[in-house]
Formats: sequence, structure tokens, C-alpha cells
Amino acid sequence: MSAPGSSHLVLRNLTASYDGAAPAVDALTLDVHRGELVSLLGPSGCGKTTTLRMVAGLVKPVSGAILLAGRDVTHVPTHRRGMGVVFQSYALFPHLTVIENVGFGLRMRHLGAAERAAKANRVLELVALSHLADRYPGQLSGGQQQRVALARALVIEPNVLLLDEPLSNLDAHLRADMRTEIRTLQQRLAITTLFVTHDQAEALAMSDRIAVMSEGKLAEVGTPADLCDKPSHPFTASFLGARTVIPGRTVAGIFQAPGLSCTGAPIDASAIVLRAARLRLVDKPAAGPLALGGLVATSAYLGDVYESDVETPAGLVRVLTPSDTPPPPVGSRCGVETLPGGLSFITAP
Repeated sequence: MSAPGSSHLVLRNLTASYDGAAPAVDALTLDVHRGELVSLLGPSGCGKTTTLRMVAGLVKPVSGAILLAGRDVTHVPTHRRGMGVVFQSYALFPHLTVIENVGFGLRMRHLGAAERAAKANRVLELVALSHLADRYPGQLSGGQQQRVALARALVIEPNVLLLDEPLSNLDAHLRADMRTEIRTLQQRLAITTLFVTHDQAEALAMSDRIAVMSEGKLAEVGTPADLCDKPSHPFTASFLGARTVIPGRTVAGIFQAPGLSCTGAPIDASAIVLRAARLRLVDKPAAGPLALGGLVATSAYLGDVYESDVETPAGLVRVLTPSDTPPPPVGSRCGVETLPGGLSFITAP
């Protein structure tokens, strides 16, 4: 058995492809610690769901290995891996009641009716659905169906919980509530979890660590704070919310790009990352490490913030400013000022 905090689920050089095409997942290596929630984050087609399906045993890898608590399960059948899976569609049986859906996996494991009912009732209490045990899926809301699917995955007491975009069919308000509920439950049970999502907010809110994927490869792995504050890969910086990545070079400690300079840069900096929510627009370039100016090209009111794009010699720069401080009018000349944490650098590999 793995000690708490040690590697519980290990993916080593996993590669998958469909019909001999280019790899959908290319030599991916990732360690997930016991009790940790790691999100696979990236755009559609980046290979995150294929990775999860390999872990579940639903896709056979071309090469590589999957280790669970030190045991090689790469070629072990799905039903013998001890993993609970929640799919995007929930995949509930419409002709079975809630408690019958939850107990289905136990039935397949040949548990007696009394033991199935006891275990299913316990996990329904865990997800606050005991009062709906005799309902059918068609009589439930989307959020309730999602909880049933989660309960069905948990009732078998899995070694690993696999969640494949489980919140994408819910409306925005319910999605925010459910991500909190799932995270709270995962931490309470201390269950090792691999969570697939394309939603940056979900990944940031729920994860101990995030594995960012692009075009079948693992771009970067880190805590939410590290990836937001100090991304080391240009794709991570551009994908994680409103950030502008500008390539350039450092000369005598000053990062330089067309129309831009910034002091305090590392000697091997290859790009600067400007974090939109920690930038401000000023009438003229202000004193500070960043020297950058341009024209306000667009501005949109989004309720809590204004989203502005500034046309600069280095390209468009996105800026988010609080709605109580409106940006200059479109077409105005302005400077871009950075607040603490508003910029970081990517160094050459």
C-alpha cells in the first residue's frame, strides 16, 4: 500500500492513437498522490478524456504503463481495476430507481440484496438523496442525476474516482454549487481523483494540482496558484484565463519586445506574461517596471469588470478593470500599468 501523500496512481509514458493516426495522447507521464484531486485541463481534442479512458481500462494504450498502488493494471480488465467512473452523460438506467441505479455495481459484484440496499442507502445519505431513493432518473433534475451518478461510482468503494466532464450539462449556477459539493466530498473521503475538464474555473476551484494538456502532450503540472502566478509554458499562460503572452528577449536585465520594456527580467526570459485582472489602464505610461502604451481598441462591460483590448506595438493586450473604474474611451491613447502579480516571465527551455 502507498503511504499517504505518496504516488497512488502512476501513468508512465502513456500513448494512445485511433486507427493508426497521430497519437491522441503522446508519452504522457503523471503521478497522482493518494487522496489528491488532479485535473486534466485543456481544450477539446487535447487527449484528456482519452487519458482518463485509458486509466479506466476503456481504451487500450499503444505503449506505456498504468500503476495503481504499485500494481501494474495496464492490461487488467475494467471491472477488476476498482475504479469508479462518472461520465459526462451520467449514463443512468432510466428503468431503474435511484437506489437501484446506485446499487447496480454491487449487484454485478454479486452482493446480496440486503447488503446492496444498506450500502446504497449509506452513500445516498452521503450525497443527500435518501429522500429520492424510489424516484426514476426522468423525475430528477440535472443536479440530482449528477449526484446519483456520483453515488453509483462511490458505492463500490473505488481505489480511484474518475470524473469525465461531470458538470458540463448543468447550468452555470448549479455547476458552481456542484463543484463545491464534489470537492468537499472528495476531501472528506480522501479518495484519489482524476478529473477531466475544459473549464479553467472548475480546475482552479477543485484541484490540488492541475495537469495542463495540449495536442496530446502534457504541457505543465502544478498547483492552481503556481500555474496562475508563474506559468512556465506559453500554452498554460494563454489558456488559464485572461493572459497575454508576448515573446521577446532580455538585455542587461531588461525584457524587450516591440514597444515594450520591463525591468527585473531573468537573463533567459523568452516571453512576458501579462495577467489581465492585475493590469490597469492609465492616461500615460506610469512609473514602474513595465513600460507599455497603446490605443484602447475594444471595451465591454461584463457586470463586475470591464474587458478591454489595448492595441500596442507588441500586439493586443487584454486588461480587466473593476466596473467602478471605467477604462478610457475606445480610440484613446493609454498606458498599461501592472499591479503586484500582474506580470511574470517564461524562460527559455
